[in-house]
Amino acid sequence: MLNTLKQTGHTVGRELSRAWDNLAEGWRELLSRSGHALTQFRHHQDDSTVQLAPGAFPRWSLLAGELEETPKHVVVRLELPGMDLDDCRVTVEGNTLRVSGEKRFERDTDHSTYHVMERAYGAFERVIPLPRHVNPDQAEASYKNGVLTVRLAKLGGERGRLIQVS
Repeated sequence: MLNTLKQTGHTVGRELSRAWDNLAEGWRELLSRSGHALTQFRHHQDDSTVQLAPGAFPRWSLLAGELEETPKHVVVRLELPGMDLDDCRVTVEGNTLRVSGEKRFERDTDHSTYHVMERAYGAFERVIPLPRHVNPDQAEASYKNGVLTVRLAKLGGERGRLIQVS
């Protein structure tokens, strides 16, 4: 019986170690692949959603994106699901793209209970370093199906400019 208990203890310890290693590997991959995608969402002091359920809303969320370089452009795509076009602001200064906005919480009824809340709401800002200097005067931005696409012509340009999203 003692040998069975020892063997069970070793098996449980080995499985816990394996689970911990898998969890650690997952976190390392998430952090290495997400870069700066982990974005903090800030609630306003007068935000009624905070009063609705204190601490129920996540303050951090992933704004997954990709940055592609072609011979003539730098193209940034950023997932912003659930956002309205008017709630998003895109600026470029030198070789830095800044995307800020606010993801608003909307509720159909006050007579419900959330059992899972993984979506973050509030104001955010994401700063994306660009691999090249770009010309902000030739920048274009569009928003479709929850994806913001910003196309920036390479060649320099140190001035900043607000980019209109269409």
